[in-house]
Amino acid sequence: MSAKPHVTLYTKPGCHLCEEAKQEMMRAEIADEYTFEEVNIEEDAAVYERYRFEIPVITVDGHKAFKHRLTAEEFKRRIRRGT
Repeated sequence: MSAKPHVTLYTKPGCHLCEEAKQEMMRAEIADEYTFEEVNIEEDAAVYERYRFEIPVITVDGHKAFKHRLTAEEFKRRIRRGT
């Protein structure tokens, strides 16, 4: 059996699009199919420079999968198809 995909959400406090993205990820109801990490871009200068105009950014196994918006169905398809 292969390892679960690792999902990283790049965000910052007060980001309403980030909250919407997290809600859509939860709405997909597949939390047991991936591991999850949330990264506050304000805690790392290099990450901040990379993503400050793009958040939320969601990567799957280190590959950018979504930027700004996603739906539960899009997220579910991406997780289930792999990288």
